[in-house]
Amino acid sequence: MKDLKHLNYFENLLQDSGNELVDKARAAGSICIGTTCYQIPEVLLNLTGCFAVRMRAPRTGSMEMGTYYMTSLNCEFARALLERCLEGGYGFLDCIIEPFACSQMTSTMENIEKLHLCDKDKPDFFVQHVDTPIKADENAVRHLTRMCRARILEKLHETFGTDVSDAALRDAVMRYNEICDVINEIGSYRKLDDPTITGYEFAVLCLATYCAPWELVIEKLRETARELKTRKPDAKKQFRIKAVLAGSEIDDPDFVKLIEDAGVRVVADRHCFGSFPGRMPIELNDADDVLEQICRHYVMQCQCPRYMDNDRIAERKAYLDRLAHEYDADGIILQQMNFCNFWPYERAGASQILSQEYGWPVLSIDRPYAAGSSGQIRTRIQAFVESVEIKRLQGGKS
Repeated sequence: MKDLKHLNYFENLLQDSGNELVDKARAAGSICIGTTCYQIPEVLLNLTGCFAVRMRAPRTGSMEMGTYYMTSLNCEFARALLERCLEGGYGFLDCIIEPFACSQMTSTMENIEKLHLCDKDKPDFFVQHVDTPIKADENAVRHLTRMCRARILEKLHETFGTDVSDAALRDAVMRYNEICDVINEIGSYRKLDDPTITGYEFAVLCLATYCAPWELVIEKLRETARELKTRKPDAKKQFRIKAVLAGSEIDDPDFVKLIEDAGVRVVADRHCFGSFPGRMPIELNDADDVLEQICRHYVMQCQCPRYMDNDRIAERKAYLDRLAHEYDADGIILQQMNFCNFWPYERAGASQILSQEYGWPVLSIDRPYAAGSSGQIRTRIQAFVESVEIKRLQGGKS
């Protein structure tokens, strides 16, 4: 397929923890807020005068110092972020707002705070922990609403003078929905029999919306959406099967490229940096409290295995089944970061249920943080592709 006009621009944007658009926004006076998780309502970090950056550690090599402070039995993502902070890679942050959800990431944030890794010459810098629920019900919505009002809105207003009025919240939701609409339009081309956008290309574009101010990327994304209306697929299909990619955080598009180079077209992305559910629009009404509506969206849409009520556990499998059908996938790839707190249990159960009860071919893998060149994973994906093709020849998905 013809190269997308702005793909190289977005690829370069993702090469570092910070980027030129972060610098541009900060130079204009905007407050840069670091976070790592969907469970902190992203829209609340993008109020006027603020913007959120999902913390990541691209091109990670050694994690010796991060491991020294956290031991080798902690999640590599958590250690990689600490390593990058120790290197000075997050000096552009004005504060960090993080969910009290994963104990390993909480340990990372405590180290950042105690070692003063991001607050040089920043007297107002803070690390704020927000308690997030483990159930998806109205009690959880009310709890998250209280937490977000006290730990996010009031803190931003007191520290930086941020406008946290209902009008400001509605404006942030409007801008968030604009980003969601254009990302979902781009992602809709993955539903085609021969998608006119690869999973790698979509991963780059979607990830950019988590790592740069929305208003500075949206025009290039809109131009890309217009470009895709006339983009033609290659004369010969460049993949053998299509799959949904699900699981813990994936902030490295090269991992998606590794999967696709092995013969899989990734057509849907249910992971922590993906568009499901991270780029689902928020619907507001005029009757209910605005903040509570925002928090309800995040509680009810969240697909994280931290939500442990039985209904939500079952819903996560049904959600993947719906995605796989909607995007005409041939199978599902479940992945998780080594030493993750929550996803090992989810992956083990989901791989069995999706295979035995829903009839999907499932590849279940754990992986290191930097997995974009793993020969072992490539071999496992190639074997998965061959197994799906054999089942297809036998006349059934399972």
